[in-house]
Amino acid sequence: MPTSVVHAAVALVVAVGLLGDHADRRAMAVVLAAIVAPELDALLGFVMAGAHRTVFHTAVLPAVAAAIVYWDTHRAGSWLRGRWGAYGVRVAWVVLVAHTFAHIGLDWAHLDGINLLWPLIDRFVTLEGELYITGEGLVQTFVDVSIDPESGQRAVDAGQGGTTASVHVSTPVQPSSDPDPGPVDRRFPIAVGGWQLYFVCTGLFVLLARRFQSADRRS
Repeated sequence: MPTSVVHAAVALVVAVGLLGDHADRRAMAVVLAAIVAPELDALLGFVMAGAHRTVFHTAVLPAVAAAIVYWDTHRAGSWLRGRWGAYGVRVAWVVLVAHTFAHIGLDWAHLDGINLLWPLIDRFVTLEGELYITGEGLVQTFVDVSIDPESGQRAVDAGQGGTTASVHVSTPVQPSSDPDPGPVDRRFPIAVGGWQLYFVCTGLFVLLARRFQSADRRS
């Protein structure tokens, strides 16, 4: 699965692209903190089955946060705008976008996916399939729609998996849901696979490039 370092690297690329002139150290620190924070639901695995990829990985969380930010910034006497100005508004929206695409989106496409609509619906969903063009046209396998020949009922499979009762996504904190798994090789990964190392290097390159660009502007 994508490591926290990979999430942070992708978030840096997103943040630098969207923050523009607001991409200072403070803004980047806020983005990185928001990106790493969802992994804290791994600690809840000791008191709640299937907590990881559920509690802080649900799409409901950024949706509610986006509604709050929109409401606050479009009313008279906005707290966010009054305290931090346009800078604070931009950072808030970029944090939400980075969280959605650089964390939730990446985890959605790996292993058992994420509990996308928890707590409204307890069901893990994985973004898995193919999209390609053939001589007969466009083909996609991410969402499968089938009709039962006997009942005539339509079934839609969008990568639905198990629930919190049956799904445990391994983490260095809790590699297994078994209370006594025996000897455990705990590893805190940085990059698992070449594509993850590629993202890490890309994120570092973008961050360094942004820093040198800012230095050139000040000189």
